[in-house]
Amino acid sequence: MGLPTAIIGDGDPTITPAEVNVEPGKTQETVDAGDVGYGPPGRAVCRFYGPTPVSGPGEIRPASPVAVFGRLDGDPAALRQARGHRVRVDRVE
Repeated sequence: MGLPTAIIGDGDPTITPAEVNVEPGKTQETVDAGDVGYGPPGRAVCRFYGPTPVSGPGEIRPASPVAVFGRLDGDPAALRQARGHRVRVDRVE
């Protein structure tokens, strides 16, 4: 079952509010383009495809540490076209 969501956010991550509250496990302060992570402060699933407003030169830095749990399949920059649209997040094994 997928999680229907809206794409929101500033900069180049896409952020999906998630109605879940889980222990994130190990978190990290920087990520790579294509990483998918869970941000506990906002209970959000984030897909990263470029620098955020708080990124330094040559890095992708989320607003707060995230627990990376997946990777996007394909070109992460394609998410720029999704802003403002509804998408569905599915788990792929």
